[in-house]
Amino acid sequence: MYIYLGIDVGSVSTNLVATGEDGTVKHSIYMRTRGRPIEAARQGLKLMQKALPAGAVIAGVGTTGSGRHLAGVITGADVVKNEITTHAIAASNVVPGVQTILEIGGQDSKIIILRNGVVVDFAMNTVCAAGTGSFLDQQASRLNIDIEEFGPQALKSGVPVQIAGRCAVFAESDMIHKQQMGYNVSDILAGLCEALVRNYLNNVGKGKEILGPVVFQGGVAANAGMKWAFEKALGVEVTVPPYYNVMGALGAAMLARESTNRKKTGFRGFCVTERDFHSGGFACDGCPNVCEVVEIQENGKVIARWGDRCGRWNIAPDREQKIS
Repeated sequence: MYIYLGIDVGSVSTNLVATGEDGTVKHSIYMRTRGRPIEAARQGLKLMQKALPAGAVIAGVGTTGSGRHLAGVITGADVVKNEITTHAIAASNVVPGVQTILEIGGQDSKIIILRNGVVVDFAMNTVCAAGTGSFLDQQASRLNIDIEEFGPQALKSGVPVQIAGRCAVFAESDMIHKQQMGYNVSDILAGLCEALVRNYLNNVGKGKEILGPVVFQGGVAANAGMKWAFEKALGVEVTVPPYYNVMGALGAAMLARESTNRKKTGFRGFCVTERDFHSGGFACDGCPNVCEVVEIQENGKVIARWGDRCGRWNIAPDREQKIS
């Protein structure tokens, strides 16, 4: 059995997806990064190795996310792509004809506009926390409810409360004020969902032509209240795909399949999980740019560097190296 592996190392979660030759998902893993991307990637690979059937052969590997370069060096990835590309590829395959992708993760959000299967526009918001998974987790904890109950509770609302959602600080202050006025939790949660959707559309989606089909993905897509609020604001049906929380990894696996097609892969083997990897960096003072150079070491030896503009310090990983 030939398997194509996609790895998405993000700031909050690290996700892995294994697909077969026909693109069907054989196994998926969603886990917390916890500020340790290398360790999260290694742990994910260990779990994936246990989950795959005996005799499975890794025929290609793709990485994405903010830690894609680290994961790419460790695994010997065949494809290293940004999140915009991988999310668009996955959504296009899962929901043919998709024209708008709403993606909200743990710490950032993005919108991707496609026309005829091609990305024509996108925008990202990495500054404001309002509406992201970490903010919703925080508010659920403050209200003493499980995050899994956030959406169902919001859907019970009769009259959503007006919440100021233009930033996380104002939203939380307004929620506290409405609680003190005596509004019930369901109405507050529904109002918060509406406020966060307004914030998203007015900032990330500003100036974008949002047409259906619309796909909602990322960890926040699990929140039924946010899906309801998007549908109410846009006036169109919003689809949450089956693998909404690992779509980046799914897209990376699909790109790896297209790239290798059973040809020689750079995958270094699951035994990389037993190797000792460390990442670090330094500021180059060779010119006024003062580039921040990132390097990764394997068993004390520098195997890759990147980040400088001139290429002075660049060391590309040895793609032919395999670990036996």
